[in-house]
Amino acid sequence: MRAPSWKLALVGLVFLIGALALVPNFLSPDTVRRLPGFLPQNHIVLGLDLQGGSYLLLEVEGEAVVKDRLEQLVGEVRGALRAAQIGYRGLGVQGQAVVLQLTDPARLDAAMAELAKLNPLLPAAGFGAGTLRELVIEGERDGRIRIALSDRAREDRISAAVTQSLEVVRRRIDELGTREASIQRQGADRILVQVPGERNPEAIKRLLGKTARLTFHMVELGADPSEVRAGRGPAGLMVVESADRAGPREYVLYRQVELSGESLVDAQATFQNNEPVVSFRFDSQGARKFARITQDNVGRLFAIVLDDKVISAPRIREPILGGSGIISGSFTPETANELAVLLRAGALPAPLKVIEERTVGPDLGADSIRAGAIASIVALVAVLVFMVAYYGVFGIIADIALLLNLFLLLAIMSLLGATLTPPGIAGIVLTMGMAVDANVLIYERIHEESKLGRTPLSAIDTGFSEALRAIVDANVTTLIAGVVLFQFGTGPIKGFAVTLSIGVLTTMFTAVLVSRLMVDAWYRRARPAQLAI
Repeated sequence: MRAPSWKLALVGLVFLIGALALVPNFLSPDTVRRLPGFLPQNHIVLGLDLQGGSYLLLEVEGEAVVKDRLEQLVGEVRGALRAAQIGYRGLGVQGQAVVLQLTDPARLDAAMAELAKLNPLLPAAGFGAGTLRELVIEGERDGRIRIALSDRAREDRISAAVTQSLEVVRRRIDELGTREASIQRQGADRILVQVPGERNPEAIKRLLGKTARLTFHMVELGADPSEVRAGRGPAGLMVVESADRAGPREYVLYRQVELSGESLVDAQATFQNNEPVVSFRFDSQGARKFARITQDNVGRLFAIVLDDKVISAPRIREPILGGSGIISGSFTPETANELAVLLRAGALPAPLKVIEERTVGPDLGADSIRAGAIASIVALVAVLVFMVAYYGVFGIIADIALLLNLFLLLAIMSLLGATLTPPGIAGIVLTMGMAVDANVLIYERIHEESKLGRTPLSAIDTGFSEALRAIVDANVTTLIAGVVLFQFGTGPIKGFAVTLSIGVLTTMFTAVLVSRLMVDAWYRRARPAQLAI
């Protein structure tokens, strides 16, 4: 009955790591940051339902990504056909495709050959997928050509947009200084944002509702906006509404993007002449482009376009060689700071639409914590009392194993930085019953072996070894259910699945290994002639 040294060392090491993992939960954030790097620094996070906050379910408008690609494709088609000196008319986006009409239908084969050069292979996503093309190009003998994205290309672009949007949303939330926000992908095109402690969901919606697509365009002062809008003006121009109420209502801009926000490395809200402005700085490549543009266009207006609206159109008075500039407009300190956050975090590839929103107050969270604590204490006390009353000394051992089980469960959740939710509390309460269930199986088997006339030592050994198979089977099936719930569930279901799955693992460790060590230690000291179980 003497335990091997490696078992004692393993149990001691596990509980030492568990104790270190729980320490950050009792320290202030500043103290945790000062801990040595090799020590755990994560802690259990209270979910939205427990400490209050904002909940937003966002949908990525993937069709906007497809439309952007089609608009880009129009320029590529125009360049390819002009280079090949193939005449056409009516080139533009119609519905979900780019269409055009050749002026000479006899040149259809030549046009199709040039357009085929614009059709790249898609990245492989399985056996044979590398042979797929991005575009579906259809030509008719009357010279009409239709170019559309293939189904696979549409799916890839929308999926990539959702992935990129997820990262941009996370950076924007982090830029606000909000800690412990939960940002998860949900389904094919949705993003779930939970910000505990945030009482103003409107501010988050404003921040996340803007694509923050920043571009710089030259202004054409000699064109009539109505003529350009009707398609009778020079090619390559567009009319863009102004966001600055103090200036013109709209501007005529060149479609060519001189510089984009992708080259920005920093943006800060500041003041200039006692007015809130946003200062920005480009990377080295962007700085060179900015210097060249300002050198070549001294005296002209240079429009700064954010989300398809001109927020500022200053005149270039002299070359700007430092790679930095100022965005001015009708800003308040709050809107200037929001714009700076958006620019630092990057642009969304597609607009986000709010599908669902709700705000949880702190009082409701406090009630949930109180109710969860009461439920956990009542369940724990009831289980402890029942085990002692029914199994005596063995019940005390089971109770100690149960408390150690809860200790390890909380330690692992802290180590993972898991979020505790009301369903998660339900999973912890359920773990209490499951933990003693393993002990009940063992003790009942020991009781049966004792009734058959086995010695206490033999009955204990047989009880643990024979009950092990049933314990493993029961816990593995529960673990499979927990993994499935986590994989396919959302929100609260995931919280329940996390605590349930961790509880299964800690239960098997404490009920089988730790309980056996304690029973062996008790038997070596007591040496009972028969077992009172």
